[in-house]
Amino acid sequence: MALIVHLKTVTDLRGKGDRIAKVAFRGLSFYTRVLENCEDEARFDETFRWPIASNIDGNEMLEIQVFNYSKVFTNRLIGTFRMVLQKVVEEAQLEVTDTLIDDNNSSIRTSVTIEIKYQTMDGTVGAWNDGEFLEGPNQHSENDGSFHFETDSLLSGHSQSSGVSPGRSHQSLHSGERTFRKAGKGVFSAMKLSKTRPPKEDKNKDEPAVLETEDLDRKAIRLGGGLDPDTISLASVTALTTNVSNKRSKPDIKMEPSAGRPMDYQVSITIIEARQLVGLNMDPVICVEIGDDKKYTSTKESTNCPYYNEYFVFEFHVPPDVMFDKIIKLSVIHSKNLLRSGTLVGSFKLDVGTVYSQAEHQFYHKWAILSDPDDITAGVKGYLKCDIAVVGKGDNIKTPHKANEKDDDDIEGNLLLPDGVPSERQWARFYVKIYKAEGLPRMNTSIMANVKKALIGENKDLVDPYVQVQFAGQKGKTSVQKSSYEPTWNEQIIFTDMFPPLCKRMKIQIRDSDKVNDVAIGTHFVDLRKISNEGDKGFLPTLGPAWVNMYGSTRNYTLMDEHQDLNEGLGEGVSFRARLLLSIAVEILDTSSTDITSSTEVQVEAVPQVSENCTGKMEEFFLFGAFLEATMIDRKIGDKPINFEVTIGNYGNQLDGITKPNITKKKEGGEGDEEESELLQNSSEDEADDDGDMVSVSATPPMKPVVTERNYFHLPYFEKKPCIYIKSWWQDQRRRLYNAIIMDKIADKLEEGLNDVNEMIKTEKPYPERRLRGVLEELSSGCSRFVTLANKDQNQPGRTKLDRERLKSCMREMENMAQQAKTLRSQVKKNTVKDKLKLVMNFLQKLRFLADEPQHSIPEVFIWMMSNNKRIAYARIPSKDILYSIVDEETGKDCGKVKTVFLKLPGKRGFGPAGWTVQAKMEVYMWLGLNKQRKDFLNGLPSGFEENKAVKGPGLQSFPPISLTYIKKQLFQLRVHMYQARSLFAADSSGLSDPFARVFFSSHSQCTEVLNETLCPTWDQLLVFDDVELYGEVQELRDDPPIIVIEIYDQDTVGKAEFMGRTFAKPVVKMSDEKYCTPRFPPQLEYYQIYRGNATAGDLLAAFELLQIGPAGKSDLPAIDGPTDMERGPILPVPLGIRPVLSKYRVEILFWGLRDLKRVNLAQVDRPRVDIECAGKGVQSALIQNYKKNPNFSTLVKWFEVDLPENELLHPPLNVRVVDCRAFGRYTLVGSHAVSSLRKFIYRPPDKKSQNWNTTGEILVNVEPEVPVKKMDTVVKLDAGSDAVVKVDVTDEEKDKKKKKKKGGEEIEEEEPDESMLDWWSKYFASIETLKEHLRQQEAAAAEAEEKDDLDTADETKTDESPIKGSKGQQSKGKEKAKPSKEDKKKKQQINEALDKKNKQKIDELKVYDKELEIEFDNFEDWLHTFNLYRGKIGDDDDNTADEDRIVGRFKGSMCVYKMPLPEDVTKEAGFDPNFGMFQGIPSNDPINVLVRVYVVRATDLHPADINGKADPYIVIKLGKTEIKDKENYISKQLNPVFGKSFDIEATFPMESMLTVSIFDWDLVGTDDLIGETKIDLENRYYSKHRATCGISQTYAIHGYNMWRDPMKPTQILSKLSKDGKLDGPHFGPGGRVKVANRVFTGSIEIEDENGQKKQTDEHLALTVLHHWEEIPRAGCKLVTEHVETRPLLNPEKPGIEQGRIEMWVDMFPMDMPAPGAAIDISPRKPKRYELRVIIWNTDEVILEDDDYFTGEKSSDIFVRGWLKGQQEDKQDTDVHYHSLTGEGNFNWRFIFPFDYLMAEEKIVISKKESMFSWDETEYKIPARLTLQVWDADHFSADDFLGAIELDLNRFPRGAKTSKQCSIDMVTSEVELPTVSIFKQKRVKGWWPFVARNENDELELTGKVEAELHLLTAEEAEKSPAGLARNEPDPLEKPNRPNTNLMWMLRPVHIACVLIWRHYRYYFLGLVAAVIMLMFLALMIYTMPSVINEKLINNGK
Repeated sequence: MALIVHLKTVTDLRGKGDRIAKVAFRGLSFYTRVLENCEDEARFDETFRWPIASNIDGNEMLEIQVFNYSKVFTNRLIGTFRMVLQKVVEEAQLEVTDTLIDDNNSSIRTSVTIEIKYQTMDGTVGAWNDGEFLEGPNQHSENDGSFHFETDSLLSGHSQSSGVSPGRSHQSLHSGERTFRKAGKGVFSAMKLSKTRPPKEDKNKDEPAVLETEDLDRKAIRLGGGLDPDTISLASVTALTTNVSNKRSKPDIKMEPSAGRPMDYQVSITIIEARQLVGLNMDPVICVEIGDDKKYTSTKESTNCPYYNEYFVFEFHVPPDVMFDKIIKLSVIHSKNLLRSGTLVGSFKLDVGTVYSQAEHQFYHKWAILSDPDDITAGVKGYLKCDIAVVGKGDNIKTPHKANEKDDDDIEGNLLLPDGVPSERQWARFYVKIYKAEGLPRMNTSIMANVKKALIGENKDLVDPYVQVQFAGQKGKTSVQKSSYEPTWNEQIIFTDMFPPLCKRMKIQIRDSDKVNDVAIGTHFVDLRKISNEGDKGFLPTLGPAWVNMYGSTRNYTLMDEHQDLNEGLGEGVSFRARLLLSIAVEILDTSSTDITSSTEVQVEAVPQVSENCTGKMEEFFLFGAFLEATMIDRKIGDKPINFEVTIGNYGNQLDGITKPNITKKKEGGEGDEEESELLQNSSEDEADDDGDMVSVSATPPMKPVVTERNYFHLPYFEKKPCIYIKSWWQDQRRRLYNAIIMDKIADKLEEGLNDVNEMIKTEKPYPERRLRGVLEELSSGCSRFVTLANKDQNQPGRTKLDRERLKSCMREMENMAQQAKTLRSQVKKNTVKDKLKLVMNFLQKLRFLADEPQHSIPEVFIWMMSNNKRIAYARIPSKDILYSIVDEETGKDCGKVKTVFLKLPGKRGFGPAGWTVQAKMEVYMWLGLNKQRKDFLNGLPSGFEENKAVKGPGLQSFPPISLTYIKKQLFQLRVHMYQARSLFAADSSGLSDPFARVFFSSHSQCTEVLNETLCPTWDQLLVFDDVELYGEVQELRDDPPIIVIEIYDQDTVGKAEFMGRTFAKPVVKMSDEKYCTPRFPPQLEYYQIYRGNATAGDLLAAFELLQIGPAGKSDLPAIDGPTDMERGPILPVPLGIRPVLSKYRVEILFWGLRDLKRVNLAQVDRPRVDIECAGKGVQSALIQNYKKNPNFSTLVKWFEVDLPENELLHPPLNVRVVDCRAFGRYTLVGSHAVSSLRKFIYRPPDKKSQNWNTTGEILVNVEPEVPVKKMDTVVKLDAGSDAVVKVDVTDEEKDKKKKKKKGGEEIEEEEPDESMLDWWSKYFASIETLKEHLRQQEAAAAEAEEKDDLDTADETKTDESPIKGSKGQQSKGKEKAKPSKEDKKKKQQINEALDKKNKQKIDELKVYDKELEIEFDNFEDWLHTFNLYRGKIGDDDDNTADEDRIVGRFKGSMCVYKMPLPEDVTKEAGFDPNFGMFQGIPSNDPINVLVRVYVVRATDLHPADINGKADPYIVIKLGKTEIKDKENYISKQLNPVFGKSFDIEATFPMESMLTVSIFDWDLVGTDDLIGETKIDLENRYYSKHRATCGISQTYAIHGYNMWRDPMKPTQILSKLSKDGKLDGPHFGPGGRVKVANRVFTGSIEIEDENGQKKQTDEHLALTVLHHWEEIPRAGCKLVTEHVETRPLLNPEKPGIEQGRIEMWVDMFPMDMPAPGAAIDISPRKPKRYELRVIIWNTDEVILEDDDYFTGEKSSDIFVRGWLKGQQEDKQDTDVHYHSLTGEGNFNWRFIFPFDYLMAEEKIVISKKESMFSWDETEYKIPARLTLQVWDADHFSADDFLGAIELDLNRFPRGAKTSKQCSIDMVTSEVELPTVSIFKQKRVKGWWPFVARNENDELELTGKVEAELHLLTAEEAEKSPAGLARNEPDPLEKPNRPNTNLMWMLRPVHIACVLIWRHYRYYFLGLVAAVIMLMFLALMIYTMPSVINEKLINNGK
């Protein structure tokens, strides 16, 4: 369906001007081109076409607006024409002429003439003939040219091949301009590796877009109505016409898979400390586990908040996918030792991918929440503070500065969670239901199975599948289904983990169970981010029930599968393996309910099976493919017949494929039992089918290739093109794919637009902002279109919850994006283009993310090239790319189109050089759709063919053709203008190459000539391909010509030429009836990026044109000038109109010297010379007579003249070669360097008007000091009018401050540091604070800007009153509300800090750079540049050979390029020396002696070198032949050593100028290992104008810690700089003024000496000028200040990965100047010895633990224990206060803790041996914390722990005055309490609470202690000694305890008696009575027998 509008003319216009019109329908607008200088009539004559998804309603409107066009201002509206389309709907075709109306709706004279056509789907509105549309064929050819649009105005000066973007306006269709269809043709998306591009690559490479526009070519045919497709091929909906960068001529093809290739990774984890661990008095140890590697920290004794600060490094060499799925697990274990494994307290886990996706790939100083996996009801088990960083090769991590870190106690605000994850995560169950699988490959690797099959003939299914699911470090498995290719499980695997989980992917594998080892059949990853949405209207992860397709190795069953990795999910699968029906659901647990199991063990349960049609209705699909061309077949397989096999799922697979499901199954929707069909072509004839007999034909007939040239073959298809067709049955889930297709197309178009904008910025074309506006307009209309299209088929069967939720969230996102794009569009200005471009890149990533559909439907299509029945190479085509829909926007981008596909080798075979050769290049046409919609499946083919059907029995033919015969063919001539290439790959051992290019087009190929020994060949050669036959319509070939492949080779004298790289292009096509004239012809030279594998390998400058040979033969073609260059043989040069226009330039070369030349062929270089060559001209340097003695050149400047292109972008590279002149006139190449861009060396005369050159009048420079609150480095930029002079008198301010301090009450506690106490480290630590503050402010500013942007967007969204609810802006507002408390806190904190800083004395600072000084000062290449010389081949394996290995030396020099003649004012300047040309005023390069002083402050994060995870580092310094090893001062077991050392070395430049500072690891036995090293080029620093010899301090002082250390004073430096810069000055005036050139500075002129005497001096003034030197006109530049630089340490064995960092700086002093003073003392501060005396006076309310034996009354035998953190072994106990019945205890007991303390770092320093085997003591730095515990003493069992408190001696709560006021609030941080520091207060007394956790993990009060803390320095302690406990000296009196001096044995009895009598006396009396009775009875019984006896006997007597 389509609406077509032909805008003919606009008449009766007023005045003369440029006109443009805009035609709009359904929200989609098209612009015409601009008609310049029209008077009363504007003849637009352009056609626009809107593809329509739904019928037009008669009330819809068409709107046309006509504007006066302006290049500068917005276009002014002339008038508008609106028309209701009712008449059009009825009649289908109308011609209308009508007047326009103005803004007030009143009619104006101007009128418009248009013709409208409307064609419906079903043809109900009359069919029409296209001829009626057009006027005579050449009527408008003079308008030819490109069209313009408001967004790209004047871009199209040379839109040569770009023509029109597919589908914008359309001129009269026979005029010269035809649309040139999108070049990449998406061609290669088969080569594209993954759907989502890694954003990293996008930044670095300008990837030519491959993205398809929504080409509506040939759609018309499909729509019926007999319309010639070419009349409409222009119709898509791009919002821009001129294609800037001609991307369409630069297809983007990725040749080498990068997915499965292993890379180096390093994970570094610092475990800092743990807090609030749950448990009593534990001995915690931390276990760090990544995958199978485990490492442990040391054990800390009896503490719940251990401090470790231990650093661990794990190294891996695995593919990225494997790396990012690894789980990092941190667990806290209690009391682990050699004998027992300890008990788990809590653990935390996340995957490496989560860390890698953070900013800077790291979490820094974050708190991990520990939970117990065995008891999910338990809650938080504590917090663990750590740093985690993941580094890949080439990543560099910025770590915040590690110096004096204050403990940030805000745990809640710094949790280790990614952004957007709530701080309180809940436990959840993840249910993975596995129902069934189908299509498993026939496999059994055990030999026995095959033997058994042979013997018994038993043909059971030889696979025993089960499913294994891995998630968050746990595995679950289903049961094994024996012998089944179609297993059914119906089981669910349940994982329990926190939600949202910090592990992103779930790995689902079907495995084959085997007695020997189980193998994977297929793997699928589920990304949880894609099946859930975390927004306000989001949803929990859900999926299915849906089928997922698994891909892997080929399906042939072999014993050893070389591609087994592919089945494990590594790399791109090369064949369909199976599909699995599964569903995923998540349920958040309510941990408070009683019936949940508290363990997180994986469970497996049975589930009911799902209904057959739950995944959708089974439909019959039809796949058709035609092979139009197969060229570039690799010669290794060229000798055997070749055929191609296409498969979709298992259909079409000749090995174990299936033809179709059993009919019975078909009804239920299963994918029938795979009956093995005989090879499918000759399947049984009687297969009844809906189409009459149609049997799938999935393979082309074998054919023997013929030779193209020596490397490649092609198949001779010529006019007969083989076809394949396959029928398959799948559940109909096309809607999923359609939505993804629409989003993909929007993303493709966006990417193409962004590439254009990038290219415009890069090539400095005008108006990139207009193009970007156009891109955004396109994006917003595309997103709105999605919303209308996607909302269909809501109730189709098989829609899952995820389908519904995804649709909702995609629609929300797309509406949002449309809004935001509109808003952004209005904000795009010339100066904001780059920032906005970054924001739009985020849209692109979001679109790609949304378009990736997690629930599969139709499997992907594979094309295999078979040779001799062996599978050689394949291509994988996503089914959505070729899926058909009746709605244009939903049709796959390659459906019904000819697409170029490159086949590649499978699996690991495709890695490295093997994968770089093209296996085959195919032109393939594919169509996939429902069988019932297939009537148009051939419509997209190039026309002019006859179908050949297969004969099936008598008189029957198959319906789809098995081949096509082309009757139409066209003759063309291809002209390839190969001008030059640059930055090619070094293929020879010399470091150069002998390059030539091979050009392939269709089945033809030609070579350029070979140019020897160059990496930048200028071939300047025209290659003509005559009589190229192409099939199909000319018009189609013009729109979309075939691809040209250019391969660059290195010619070797022996053996075959070596491949160096490849690029792709499309030619500009001229048809025989077109004129060869501008703007398209002649074509312009363009740069094409050359790729070698995935790496870039240079650029090719070339142009390509394809000219049709008409009936008159070649005489019509533009003439070719004969070869002018006869020396080169009959080689045609590039013709004049195409080759660049040249001008005369002069190139001056500064030859300074050569450095670090390595040996050549084992001989040392002795007499080197440098040869410079550019565009065939060049110059040689003077010969260096003796390289060892002096490697500098004697003649400094030489020049040569050369013709260079006017266009700077086309300048050829300049080649630098160094040769060694040997005896007998031999020359040996040492190394070479190609300067690929001369741009930075082009001399541009300065703009005399600019401010810096304004030398008239005086300008006063404002030098106010910064406001202390901000604490930021501000450089004051001045304008010419600034006349404020601020006089700064620092001393007064300081006086005021001091006065204020004395008045303020409390502040007296803050003692002022005495000048004599300050040292270099004070300066260093103060500077680090500034650095941190600076970073904090930058972050805050960035965040603020971002928030502001969000809010802007949101506000605009609101003003539009759009129906969007969850818009980003509103979310951010919600966040705003939630945050203020925290923000306010932070602000308050900052203000307080600022006030503190005001109060503190101002310490002079230096600049701490967190990077190398070179980065800050542009490598010090202000006039002297360093060029690396290379030799040797570049290694093929990207991993191992880095460029560094090929560097054989360095050439130092520079160049200057300028157009002749030079402007006169330069040469006439005073003192101009013509010998030095443009290099005036450079110093002499004679040898010079220099004193080099290297200061090494400290190293951080060193890579552990010993087994114990530590290192024993020491410094080694090397300069020339001098080497200093500081081995005896190694620092034991330390990864963050503080060295604090300086080293002096005398050196002679230039011989010794490369300084190497290394850190080695000391070993007792064996050689010491290098940890890492850094190299510094001292020479460039020494000669730099930035004056990097000795940094200038912030202030000038002549004594004290900040003493001036340069032998030259500031006044001397200033005079020298002024003289060197030929400046007038400095003139020192009265009143503290100084004038340099025309700038005036003011400042203080007093200085204090040691004795406090004030003196007059100009040094301060001079120093002020030096600090503002960059503001001095002409000569000014930023000078290096006093600094410390941070340099990464690298180890050559582990290239690209940092091994730690070193902080250092270098001073250099020439020896011919006055000697500098002694080096500054930066030796590490020695810790100060202190003694802490803690008196435990009393306890109160201690809980009572013991029950009395007799009475059951509670009591406790209390004692208190104390120690300083890190010194548990020195713990001290009080005596025991027995039998406290009330919890009161009296002690009067003194603990004494001596310790060493570093004030600046607030750490205690402990030196002790790690173990009995340690060689020496290790130094630990630990926060100063005092632990006090209260215990209950037991005689026979272990003592019971009752409670504890830990006081941070730097900030702990003030003690309560009385026991009553002491509460638990003092330790829970809810209440902000005033804190004190013992180091300031010295003495503190009060009550503090003891706390412990109860069963519910809540803190409870378990007692109170009255204590007194007294801190003394060692000297004070010696003067006033005190005894331990209550001993002398200064004894404490005995406590007044209740009387216990009676025998302690009796005491309990006494108590018992009293108590028992009181309570139990009646019982007691009763008991006594009872006892008497019992005795009486017993007596009675005892005496009874004798009495009776007596009675009887006596009676007898």
